[in-house]
Amino acid sequence: MHEVDEFCSALLGLRERTRCIFVPTWAAPAYNRGYGMLDMKHNFGIENILMQMNLRVSQNLDKASNIYLLNAERWIRLLGKDAFNPKLWYMAKIPFGNEVFAQAMKEIKASLSALSGGSKKIIILDLDETLWGGVAGEIGWQNINLGGHDPVGEAYVDFQRTLKAMTGRGILLGIVSKNEERIALEAIKNHPEMALRLEDFAGWRINWEDKARNIVDLVSGLKLTLQSAVFIDNNPAEREFIRMSLPGVLVPEWPDDKMYYKKALLSLSCFDTASVTREDLERNRMYVTERERQGLKGRVNSLDEWLRALATKVEVQELNETNLQRAAQLLIKTSQMNLATRRMTEDELTKWARGDNRKLWTFRVSDKFGDSGLTGIVSIEDDGAQLARIIDFVLSCRVIGRGIEEAMLHVAVEHARSIGLKEVSAGYVPTSKNKPCLDFWKRSGFLSDSAAEQFRWMAKDKYPIPEHMHIARR
Repeated sequence: MHEVDEFCSALLGLRERTRCIFVPTWAAPAYNRGYGMLDMKHNFGIENILMQMNLRVSQNLDKASNIYLLNAERWIRLLGKDAFNPKLWYMAKIPFGNEVFAQAMKEIKASLSALSGGSKKIIILDLDETLWGGVAGEIGWQNINLGGHDPVGEAYVDFQRTLKAMTGRGILLGIVSKNEERIALEAIKNHPEMALRLEDFAGWRINWEDKARNIVDLVSGLKLTLQSAVFIDNNPAEREFIRMSLPGVLVPEWPDDKMYYKKALLSLSCFDTASVTREDLERNRMYVTERERQGLKGRVNSLDEWLRALATKVEVQELNETNLQRAAQLLIKTSQMNLATRRMTEDELTKWARGDNRKLWTFRVSDKFGDSGLTGIVSIEDDGAQLARIIDFVLSCRVIGRGIEEAMLHVAVEHARSIGLKEVSAGYVPTSKNKPCLDFWKRSGFLSDSAAEQFRWMAKDKYPIPEHMHIARR
């Protein structure tokens, strides 16, 4: 494995010179039987040694946050005998068939999209003939085709299980269906073969309104954007209607045969992500508790009373090894409440934060209903004399409007005051998605130059902490 270690050392030496490196794994041609029945024998067969080499690369590069190992073996499996072309090798020293390069291009494109914040965040599903067979409102939920000793029923359960597994990596599920809500929810709650339950869904709109309107309502209620959504429906007419009405929503073609649903879902490349954090693993639970918060909001008399009842706590911590991965993920994924929309890898963010006269804080939010996770970032850079400039102001859409924004500004202003600066400023960089950030800054209390979209605060004045909030520092 000495040569493999040298290869990895060379890659690690390059990581400081580029934003990201994609490394395909090693794979042998399918027609090469190697040592036949001995090919998987430990330290002897070709396939066995290739597996060990790939594992060694994965282990050596595990801590390099901007090097990504791509599974070339999957491209080879997809193309079978056409993956390798001996004639191309002899004529031009090209070992692979053209389709392998096409598959590699798709994989790299999906990876680059993930690194630039383009990953989808929610799958919105129809119900009848999509999550189960039959129309529950006509035949009764007890008679829908789901599970049992039936190939189609088994395929529906497998599809649901795959969806449920995706929630474990931070992908949300929603329902938009033309149906009687009572009957549909009874089916989800009570059917013995149902793999998905109500707590697996971030939200739903089950009624007889048009689906485009319901998708907009559901997505906005979850504080997401249409560009973050994927819509799955068995009906081609409904799919085309959503494509025309909501071009920002991804609507994949869907197979007529229900036994291909799981395959179609697992083939989608729009859910790639550069990392999986604690917040990803718990995201679905966080949206369930958000429904409880909104339920409380409907039972109290005012917004102030609701905020006081939440008993919100904000924990502030400077950037370090324990929160770096999530901080970089927030920079990449957050689009709405994002002042500058800088997309930075973990290495780039670490290097920037270590610069002179710079600070970066992370904000973890919790309340009486539970922990919302690390949801905010503020970074600041000062000139060493009079001015501190807020560079990053990033907040997850899940906690917008609960006073966290003001707590973040309080921390930034207090830092400027503590080192004797006179002014704190911020410059809004517009994108197609971050207008909610501009709306907040306009009502933040900072003085604004509306023409240039610049904001400033005189550091001699304290920036007030919201009365309902407790701020703790680590």
